[in-house]
Amino acid sequence: MIFRTLLHLLRSRRASRLDINDVGRVNMRVLPTDLDVLGHMNNGVYLSIMDLGRMDLLIRAGLWKTMRANGYYPVMANETISFRRSLQPWQPFVLETKVIGYDAKSTYVEQRFVVDGEIYASAITRGRFLKKGAGPVSTTELSALIGIDVTASAPPAWVSTWAAAVALPASRASAPSDWI
Repeated sequence: MIFRTLLHLLRSRRASRLDINDVGRVNMRVLPTDLDVLGHMNNGVYLSIMDLGRMDLLIRAGLWKTMRANGYYPVMANETISFRRSLQPWQPFVLETKVIGYDAKSTYVEQRFVVDGEIYASAITRGRFLKKGAGPVSTTELSALIGIDVTASAPPAWVSTWAAAVALPASRASAPSDWI
């Protein structure tokens, strides 16, 4: 994945500019290293490839460099993916990425794996930004850094409900693994 990441890092820098609210599209192909024992793209690979779509959108919107210069970096808090059809070896697909809202702590992104205009898989993610040595970055701080008003773009209500339902306790709180 590191070589694919470096390749897409270079491609994104040369691609046309986007606004952070645009849909980012990255043309890709299923590689032999993406496959599981059943011969289709492994479910975990979808999540790794989604990182490339989010990185591409940040780079093409001109935010990646600004955020890195200020010590900000993205991390995932939650991801949920639904599969409709399998991606097969060497099959071309488009990864679509769109920011669908913000709350006080997080950025919500929808991503789709699309073949010939048809959705094969769709995912919702909730990401946070951290600052090296300083911890979490609020969306108010993020808004000030990137120059957009994130308070005007709340996620859909069902996404907020999903985020609350799948959240784990904060990293400093206790989270025992007790099976009931």
